[in-house]
Amino acid sequence: MSTATGQRSRKMLACTAEANAYQKAFGQDLKRRVVDEGEPFAIVQADTPHEIFHVMDIPIVTNQWWSAYISAKQLSAQYFEVMAKAGFPANNCKYCSLGLACTLANDPTTAPWGGLPKPTVLVARLTCDCIQQVFGRWAEALDSEFFPLEAPAWREKEPRWFAHSRDDWERVYEPDRIALMVDEMQDLIALLEQRTGRRFDADRFHHLMERINEQEGYIWEAAQAIGTARPCPVSIAEQMPNTMIPQWHRGSDWAVSHARKFRDEVLERVNAGLGASAGRERLRLMWIGAGVWHDPGFYQALEEKLGAVFVWSMYMPFAGPQYIREIHGKPMEALASRICSMNEVLHLPPWMNTWMESEAERCAIDAAVVLLPPDNRLSQSGTKLTAMTLEQAGIPVLSIDADMVDARNWNHERMVGTVADFLNEHGLA
Repeated sequence: MSTATGQRSRKMLACTAEANAYQKAFGQDLKRRVVDEGEPFAIVQADTPHEIFHVMDIPIVTNQWWSAYISAKQLSAQYFEVMAKAGFPANNCKYCSLGLACTLANDPTTAPWGGLPKPTVLVARLTCDCIQQVFGRWAEALDSEFFPLEAPAWREKEPRWFAHSRDDWERVYEPDRIALMVDEMQDLIALLEQRTGRRFDADRFHHLMERINEQEGYIWEAAQAIGTARPCPVSIAEQMPNTMIPQWHRGSDWAVSHARKFRDEVLERVNAGLGASAGRERLRLMWIGAGVWHDPGFYQALEEKLGAVFVWSMYMPFAGPQYIREIHGKPMEALASRICSMNEVLHLPPWMNTWMESEAERCAIDAAVVLLPPDNRLSQSGTKLTAMTLEQAGIPVLSIDADMVDARNWNHERMVGTVADFLNEHGLA
């Protein structure tokens, strides 16, 4: 289906425009630093220690952000065709490999920024089989080096990890796993210092970790208010940018200030009784999976059509349990506990499904819609079991076979109609 059917989302918050403007300016400045001026930079996965790069003032291009950026510019289809012609399997993970596809296309006339230059290093955790292949080939294509971080098995299966992760993180995430991550981060720091000439400042790092706690606290407060308020004051079309854009800059003065502004604007809307839907809120929906970056208007279409508001997505409530850490004088270990299981708690049972069931109860969710990317094994395995858990709790679940960055099988009207039909079939609309 044509990607032209994607629609823009409707903005109701002043801070949403501010966040988007800041990110646009950041993108321009990042291009200036890494493309125009040739400053050292790194390409990294979302679940890697960005804090190390921030402390050392080394620019980073986050793979998932870059993929979303490419997808929003409606370029994903032509880049995946390039990969297919080069002999890559058609069922490769689209989210992680779109940046590689852009590099392999080697077409400065279409690529954002004319394409990425050679980075100092590429960094990713080995959370699934495709990561090593994608980042290994990408490093090769860019004449750089891939620095892998291990993803060791998590032996303690504590379903309610989210209830103890803030202050009891050493036990929850296991000392040996934390120690391994600390060792690897120290090796990464040494590599960056050697190649860039920049130094890691331990005091600055400790301060950054404290500031991140402050920032995530504001987002957590906003998430709690949104989950309990009737009507829901802010749909996920605005929750996502106001959470994720500051996350890319976490701990910076701007990010902390913006998180506070967002919290305050959410509370103002709650106190005024303002809802996300232009009409009466009738249904509260849960979105499970990454955002549909090529069609941000999809979520609000259901508000207008049925008064069905997407109240919840993983990005915002994740701020509390997975980011906030009582540091206990161990900032490096606290960061390691945050990083060493970030993907696991979002995508694998028993952590994923138990947390999302708890969140569905907290937010009084009527139904859930699950994005099930057909070629993303990590998303599929845990997501299907999470759907079963929600259904057992009495919450109807619709699974959509679609991808967050590949719009070739997506059609806005058809997808909105699919969700509407599902709600009607379950007597909810």
